[in-house]
Amino acid sequence: MYVVEVLFDTDDRGLAAEMVVEAARAALTHEQAPAGEMTVLLAGDDRLAELNRQFMGEDGPTDVLAFPSGESTPAPELPVYLGDVAISLDRAKSQAEAAGHTLLQESQLLVVHGTLHLLGHDHSEPDEKRVMWLAQNEILGQLGVPTAFLDALLREASLS
Repeated sequence: MYVVEVLFDTDDRGLAAEMVVEAARAALTHEQAPAGEMTVLLAGDDRLAELNRQFMGEDGPTDVLAFPSGESTPAPELPVYLGDVAISLDRAKSQAEAAGHTLLQESQLLVVHGTLHLLGHDHSEPDEKRVMWLAQNEILGQLGVPTAFLDALLREASLS
């Protein structure tokens, strides 16, 4: 079982918490993650810039940050805390507009992307990126994201 808590640190409630939970659970299920809990923070650019500076040493906002807990399962029957994902709704909106797709699609992408990072995926090396992007696209496809959007993601990542 997966528990996904959604926190809003913004007055913009343009996304339903249920969509966030569904996308995170889809990624956790796809990756056969152990039973666990995670938190998704939906915030604005200012908050993401603050977190980016504090934890990544980078100035400016970013679209998604992931903070894996590093916990291991204390016992098979007990859930593990997987970590936190923070998403900038400001970035999600501008990226969706620039790419010509919906805020829902961009947000699903960011939730799935951040959840995959919690589970150990990375994209700093080409082979890692390929594995992560293919998993990301499979999960998004299961969520009903249109094939054209998925194909564009692979082209953008130079994987098609």
